[in-house]
Amino acid sequence: MTGFEVVERDGLARLGRFDTPHGPIDTPALLPVVHPDPARQPVSPKEMHERLDVRAVITSSYIVWRTAPLRAVAEAEGIHRLLGHDGPVMTDSGAFQQHAYGSVEVGPDEILAFQSAIRSDIATVLDLFTEPESSHEAAEAALEATLARARDARRARKGLLAVPVQGGSHDDLRFRSARAASELGDIAAVGGVVPLLEQYRFVELARILVATRPGLGAGSAVHLFGGGHPMTFAFAALFGVDLFDSSAYHKFARRGRLLLPEGSVAIDEVRDPICRCFLCAERPLSEVAGLSGPERERRIAYHNLVASVEEMGRVRRAIRDGTLWELAERRAAAHPALRAGLAEARRHPEVFLPTEPESRRAFRETGPESRERPAVVRFLRHLAAYAAGRPEPKRVPAVALRPEYLSHLPIRDLSGSSVYWEAVTPLGPVPLELSETYPAGPYLGIDEFVDPRSHLSPATLAKKVEAAVGGSADLDRDWTADWTRFQVRSLLEWRYGRVVARDLPPSLVGERSPRTGRLRAIRSDSEVVFHIGTDGVVRPTFRGAGLLRPHLPPGRERVVVSDDARPFVEAGRSLFARFVASADPALVPGASALLVDRSDELLAVGRLLLAPHEIPLLSRGVAARVVAHARGPELPSEPAGEEAP
Repeated sequence: MTGFEVVERDGLARLGRFDTPHGPIDTPALLPVVHPDPARQPVSPKEMHERLDVRAVITSSYIVWRTAPLRAVAEAEGIHRLLGHDGPVMTDSGAFQQHAYGSVEVGPDEILAFQSAIRSDIATVLDLFTEPESSHEAAEAALEATLARARDARRARKGLLAVPVQGGSHDDLRFRSARAASELGDIAAVGGVVPLLEQYRFVELARILVATRPGLGAGSAVHLFGGGHPMTFAFAALFGVDLFDSSAYHKFARRGRLLLPEGSVAIDEVRDPICRCFLCAERPLSEVAGLSGPERERRIAYHNLVASVEEMGRVRRAIRDGTLWELAERRAAAHPALRAGLAEARRHPEVFLPTEPESRRAFRETGPESRERPAVVRFLRHLAAYAAGRPEPKRVPAVALRPEYLSHLPIRDLSGSSVYWEAVTPLGPVPLELSETYPAGPYLGIDEFVDPRSHLSPATLAKKVEAAVGGSADLDRDWTADWTRFQVRSLLEWRYGRVVARDLPPSLVGERSPRTGRLRAIRSDSEVVFHIGTDGVVRPTFRGAGLLRPHLPPGRERVVVSDDARPFVEAGRSLFARFVASADPALVPGASALLVDRSDELLAVGRLLLAPHEIPLLSRGVAARVVAHARGPELPSEPAGEEAP
């Protein structure tokens, strides 16, 4: 198996790495389709590597097999020598030719053996391509044949193996195929979707990915066959696609069209300098348009490849920054078909929620549809549970939770009954004490800029409060300290539940920022036990985790560390996936967890990188990064790779 390692993530999307005999592949990665005949390849793999840092490519083993001169070189010297490429090479098996021409002249065992003989880094099973319109009966029969071939291939192949995911447009078959591909293959390659991509049928593609995604295991890299147009990269990455193969850079060049993240444009229509890349510095597009023959095609293909590589870089950066949904929405705005596909994806939040991070650094709106992202769906569901059983709240426009505002807001009436306040936010009414919690707190939308003068002054707020509560509360009292105590308990209840928040010591004291007035920490006996970040989420220190542990049900909020890893976690080193004995299934990536040993002794506090269901499926990489431990704030340096423990 690949030993796939997750390095960073944004939901299902992953910055990952796996090893091949010719070096690692960092994902998400673009694998340009390279023709095995150098005379028919417009940009050499050597140029791709040296000028664009493209380290992995994909080529057709079937074309090599059926072309005698190419076959002779590949069998004698290997596929890498034939291509002039010393990095990873993935080989397809002829399924696309089968789709295009109706049949191929080679059997699945023979083409797999050939891929091994020419020393392909990643060999692909010869599957039976299933058209999206195929009946359930026909798709199931083809799937059974493909799975039988995949099982034979796994027994025969010692190296990395890509197993296609088929099943047409039938949800049950896609799920079953995805699960089998993840069990049998190092790469699960979603196939049978080229017609959808070519015809901009992104709604159907989204439905196939929705059905496929739950069956895909975290231990396998995910490949999308034919996903080579840069406008689709962010969309596919949302579903956790790790590898993209692109022949689009050359196909569009043959038609004289430039690929852009927003679509494509005919080079003959370019009149202005729309690009400042190094290629255009060498020769402007207007000059390229005037070329003829192979050189024109080569220059356009090269430019398309540059645009594709740059867009993949943007996707990687968005994953690292936690802004992939924003990027996907901006890309989808360029074409109604892609926008419809993204809308279909948003209709299935259950696919994304198991790996949806606890929070992100920001939440920037691109349009009203941003309010339907999985993060918002989860927040609103949690909000409904939090508000259940409470009296009807009173509403105020969104106000900052600072002393100059809070002093005017009573939280009890004259009879001692609680008074609840809701803030009006772009996500709807939110309990005021939670209005700084992700995603409501860091939400940046159009409302912030439509009328900046709409923000209330403390004096105006006082008048609105008086109108709301009348004479039923003490309006001359400074309510700031009461609000601080209330907000502390509310944030703990939001994160850990009402029972846990109620049982924690009453001595907990909130600490507000002297600059902003926002709640930034919770102390006990002058020691910080919880930090509160700009996302509004409470996160325990080591002392705070010690306070929490006795009040949490067994297993709750915990990751159990194997005995071998205990001394390293206690010393502040990251917890690797293979040393996790168990984890609370309710945890999500980014959540703070109590790292405990098998006897439930607290070892450290960690931030999860992986979702609990992913941990058993990954043989390498970090599951949780230690952020607090008993030996003090200075964390030891990380061990190299997987050497420790």
